[in-house]
Amino acid sequence: MTVYDNMAFSLKLRHAPKDEIDKKVREAAQILDITQYLDRKPKALSGGQRQRVAIGRAIVRDPKVMLMDEPLSNLDAKLRNEMRAEIIKLRKRIDTTFIYVTHDQTEAMTLGDRIVIMRDGYIQQIGTPQEVFNHPSNLFVAGFIGMPQMNFFDAKLIREGNKFFVELGGYKVELSADKEERLLKNDVQSQDITLGVRPEHTNIGQSGIKAKVDVSEMMGSSVHLHLSAEGKDVIVIVPTIDLEGNFRQGDSVSFNFNGNVAHVFSKETEKNLEF
Repeated sequence: MTVYDNMAFSLKLRHAPKDEIDKKVREAAQILDITQYLDRKPKALSGGQRQRVAIGRAIVRDPKVMLMDEPLSNLDAKLRNEMRAEIIKLRKRIDTTFIYVTHDQTEAMTLGDRIVIMRDGYIQQIGTPQEVFNHPSNLFVAGFIGMPQMNFFDAKLIREGNKFFVELGGYKVELSADKEERLLKNDVQSQDITLGVRPEHTNIGQSGIKAKVDVSEMMGSSVHLHLSAEGKDVIVIVPTIDLEGNFRQGDSVSFNFNGNVAHVFSKETEKNLEF
């Protein structure tokens, strides 16, 4: 069938009037910018154009909810980026709720107003993209959201009165006031923890945890340093604007982090101790 017939198919099954079918198909085609392809067959379309036709078939039915199951998974990287932007614009135009299933966290973070993160059929966390990024509820969410993945360490949480510190490799840093407030509210005590720090929140400096450079990846605006430290593989992102010289394999460096970006997880439950 042609693009037009594909988009009109469900309306024809409902025995909708011809003028109504034509109006809805052309409106949907205009929204998706595929009016010029209405007389073409699928084999004459690119992958991205075919995806638009598939979305058009759904739009003409005026759905209250659009269910999208990994719609971009079979596209190449460039086309995926373009279609992601198209879907964002489309959602604003048609003002309909989208439920979008994906394994790609970039799609989840850029497309979602709210994200539901699931594991083995169970919900792990529900929140805005910023909430799940800044306040992951457990180790699974922390490791899943963020690219490159969050660094994890075996560390100690130390409570001194109403103050909380994390200690790793001889480096001790006080947590931020808002984190201390939440830990106090939960009456958290000193204990061994899994410490999480994102690569982009980790700094190379004169003081901190000792490490050795394994690999240095130039990414354009930043360098991704793969380090060996505390028996772990650690990734540190260094903006090229802050770069002083080049890092070579085997170089000794130190890295550190501030208390406002440290995430503390229970060794037993793997839950974020702040929540």
